[in-house]
Amino acid sequence: MIELNDYLILSGLLFTIGLVGVLRRKNLLMLFFATEVMLNAANIAFAATSHYYNDLSGQMFAFFIIAVAASEVAVGLGLLIVLYKRHGTLDLDNLASMKG
Repeated sequence: MIELNDYLILSGLLFTIGLVGVLRRKNLLMLFFATEVMLNAANIAFAATSHYYNDLSGQMFAFFIIAVAASEVAVGLGLLIVLYKRHGTLDLDNLASMKG
């Protein structure tokens, strides 16, 4: 039987993986992927606690996070396409350099 602690441990591991991906931030696309992993980790934690306590509020928060993640992907990918067309790369080190 899978307990609440197992889901929370999985959520914590996924969040840690996403946080490491955000902190490494070599590529802007990978930064978006790592953010998605962190949001999905929060979804797992909310849904598991909601199921454990027989309350739907956690699942409602998970739906809200899914909507925010979908809008982030839509706007973020549009911005990534514009940045790639303008600079020819998605590397954050190249994008952060000042050109005068």
